[in-house]
Amino acid sequence: MGGLRDELLIQDILRLKRDKSVYIIAHYYQREEVQALADFVGDSYAMAIAAKNSPHDIILVAGVDFMAETAAVLCPDKIVLTPEPEATCPMASNISVKDVLCYKKKYPESIVVCYVNTPAEVKAVSDICCTSSNAAKILQKLPDNAKVFFIPDQYLGSYLAGKLGRHIDVFSASCPTHASISEEHLLQLKEQFPDAKVLVHPECHPEIVALADYVGSTKGILDYATQSESKIFIIGTECGILYSLGNNNPDKTFILASEELICPNMKSITLDKVFYSLQYLQTRVVVPEEIRAKAAIALERMIEYAS
Repeated sequence: MGGLRDELLIQDILRLKRDKSVYIIAHYYQREEVQALADFVGDSYAMAIAAKNSPHDIILVAGVDFMAETAAVLCPDKIVLTPEPEATCPMASNISVKDVLCYKKKYPESIVVCYVNTPAEVKAVSDICCTSSNAAKILQKLPDNAKVFFIPDQYLGSYLAGKLGRHIDVFSASCPTHASISEEHLLQLKEQFPDAKVLVHPECHPEIVALADYVGSTKGILDYATQSESKIFIIGTECGILYSLGNNNPDKTFILASEELICPNMKSITLDKVFYSLQYLQTRVVVPEEIRAKAAIALERMIEYAS
């Protein structure tokens, strides 16, 4: 955060937020200054719950497109804004409705478990949604003999299959940001910082997951570091989490597992874009009702199974 201009811009944003009664929800991967402005900061699951329970009629979602869509699906009577409609998720963009329908046609009795990192139209043809924080809990509630198709993250799906000891068909897609961590570099960091605990997201490559002391969602990583007695951690998820990690643990040291752990789509949301979005109530996120109603079933089922 820098300079007088930013300070004045922040004051203008806070004024607009108050005057227009807007509830700002931000993901942990957002820029620090955007997280600082938010009424709520969390991972994708917590953001969905926060949107559903928002006390305001206008919600601004500082996150990638599927996060704003999820809020629009769960809150049809509210105005949902995105400050940057071009902020997409490359992994989510890899899966299509056709991919799901082709699988369902081949295996009509299967259960499609849809990672929340997907477009609303894909959620609409899925049976239940999940996030990295609740996927294991949801899968454990499915029949043991059920044929499960996990979409779209292959590494999260494979990790869950190993953790739960059940076969899961996975779609071939992954997060380019989490895939940026190299095994060689992580081993070097472990050697350089032998006392460090390695905390990684399950979207990472299997060889990275195998080197971790803890594997979990962004919120899980934050909670683990906060509750741990260790003082130094190697973090294997997007760099935006360092803001909350540092705020919660000023006496601890956090080292990124890769300098490339930056999601350009998350970071494309700036103070200027938040200000513009609040000033003009743009861009509004609208999901066609025939898609919204079906996607809502999968999302509401997630909330029910995860509670």
